[in-house]
Amino acid sequence: MNASDLMTDEVETVHEEDDISDVLTRLAQADFNGFPVVDDDERVVGIVTQHDLVHIFQPSDRTLWIPVGFPPFLETLEYAIDLSWDDLDTELGLLKHASKPVRTVMTEEVVTVEPDTDFDRILDLLADDERDINRLPVVDDEGRLLGIVARQDVLRAVRDERRRTDAGL
Repeated sequence: MNASDLMTDEVETVHEEDDISDVLTRLAQADFNGFPVVDDDERVVGIVTQHDLVHIFQPSDRTLWIPVGFPPFLETLEYAIDLSWDDLDTELGLLKHASKPVRTVMTEEVVTVEPDTDFDRILDLLADDERDINRLPVVDDEGRLLGIVARQDVLRAVRDERRRTDAGL
């Protein structure tokens, strides 16, 4: 079994120039949590996930440290003032980033596989402790998207194989 056996060939993608707001809208309506990002030639140039998009709207740390000196002391004390307004930060973040192209937030170093990549290699990539990969774009020699293998696809294949083995097939 290899990537071409596991992959879904109808893949929803976004273009690298799509507005972040449009991608957010599509993602909110999708049954998955990310899109491969393609260029005009349908080559995979990145991947954008919920994490990438939510991260840009997280309220920033707005703690201001103010040095205050009291005469006749020569030392100053520092007081922290929290200036974080979560709702306002989120709204300002949305306004600031909504019309930017998705290429500004996508992950550019995409782990991809080729159609003949074997099952064990796919398992290794999806179970990597250092990377949290949920889907692997399947690309041709020129980097054009052919399909995608998601963790669910691998789990279904393992389940189906176990059922066949249990049934003595």
